[in-house]
Amino acid sequence: MIEAIAPALRADRLRAGGLPADAVAAFLQSLLDAEAQPPAATLEDAAALVRTAVRQGQALLACLPLRSARDEAQRSAGHAVVHLMADLRWRFFRRHAVTLYGRLTDGGRRSLRIDTLFEEAAQRLPDILPGQAELAEEARLPQADKDGLEIAQGLFASQVFADPVAGGHLVRAMLRPTEEALARLDDFCRSGHADLGTVRVEVRENTGYITLHNERYLNSEDDTTVGPLEVTIDLLLLHPEVRMGVLRGSVVSHPKYAGRRVFCSGINLTRIYQGRQSYVSFLFRALSMHSKLYRGLLPLEVPNSWTPPSDEPEQTLEKPWVAVVEAFAIGGGCQLLLVVDYVIAEKSAYFSLPARKEGFLPGSSNMRLPRFVGERLARQAIMFDKVFHADTAEGRLLANEVVERDQIEGALAECVANAVGSGMVSAGGNRKAIRVQAEPPETFRRYMATYAYEQAFCHLSDQLIANLERHWNAKERKL
Repeated sequence: MIEAIAPALRADRLRAGGLPADAVAAFLQSLLDAEAQPPAATLEDAAALVRTAVRQGQALLACLPLRSARDEAQRSAGHAVVHLMADLRWRFFRRHAVTLYGRLTDGGRRSLRIDTLFEEAAQRLPDILPGQAELAEEARLPQADKDGLEIAQGLFASQVFADPVAGGHLVRAMLRPTEEALARLDDFCRSGHADLGTVRVEVRENTGYITLHNERYLNSEDDTTVGPLEVTIDLLLLHPEVRMGVLRGSVVSHPKYAGRRVFCSGINLTRIYQGRQSYVSFLFRALSMHSKLYRGLLPLEVPNSWTPPSDEPEQTLEKPWVAVVEAFAIGGGCQLLLVVDYVIAEKSAYFSLPARKEGFLPGSSNMRLPRFVGERLARQAIMFDKVFHADTAEGRLLANEVVERDQIEGALAECVANAVGSGMVSAGGNRKAIRVQAEPPETFRRYMATYAYEQAFCHLSDQLIANLERHWNAKERKL
């Protein structure tokens, strides 16, 4: 979160890092000018003052060595500059994020995915929000050398989500089918399969089977898998003859698990450490991939109205999902178990959310896990590294069926036959009815306001780097 820095300490802290005194004075004065603007200032007038301060702050950061090479005083100065700019942006977005969102969406008539929203907002607010060129330049750096351009995206998104109208509109926009899925749909319906590299999907007898194929990283999640997985989820939800979906990991070649299927090892920590995992991908996982499994798709023919009635039933197209956990479901893999309808696990499998060791929030698990295991166990899992072994009483709170490894195929076949054979006429309605009390859209929207904010700072924190080096030997890992 944003660090509060007393005005009396700002100049001393920045000058102690060797930053030019005149540039420091100009930056601090620009901060005061921006903070002193009247509440009635227009978006354009307010942006001009904020932009000046941000440019001066970025120039100060450019005077420092790369973040990982800074001494203690330089590190403190750089940290202060980043947080002073973050505080300024936060104040600006509190006043103007909703106005900007309304303009970009034409008063709610356009549905923008969050990456497009960031891109178009950056065009309207250069420097205040990072553009594609700036993000691409920073993406070349390892995570330890980034000064946090993406924090601005998190602050903007958080304020959009904090508003019931704009935030609800964005949540619904992210439930729309992807353009890639729509382009692939006709061919998929004809052939019954699609290969997206790290994720593959096929249809067999009214059931769709999605398989993760990021074998080198034990089917971990990263920027190479999140998009393809969302597309395959869209395809199964849009396919008129598919009644349910199955999620499963592929056979891997890792020496420890060679010849075995592995469900998912969570976020690709190697890519994070090397600076190749974007902040926006965390939002994609929560808003699209997981939400579409949990809430379904919002079809194109259903208008995304600016102010839908708060008591109107969700108009999503949805189907039940089964997850088959072999070996383990770690981090993001465990998060998937919280949004599907049925979990089959082999007896030796385990589930975990090593958020503390990783250094960031485990998606929407903070909101959902307590519904399955209770708040006490959820806190223990997220904050104190508790592992749930499938073949225990606690593990069975997350798994519906626990069987021997050689019984997995039979258990899956029986589950599918039982579910599809019942006709599943009311499956979507029952899912919606459960969500009415478990997680209405407003609850999710409010959660995302917190998640977008906190995750942005976690993603760019020194503690994240320290955790990865301490717990995952990150320096020695290679892509």
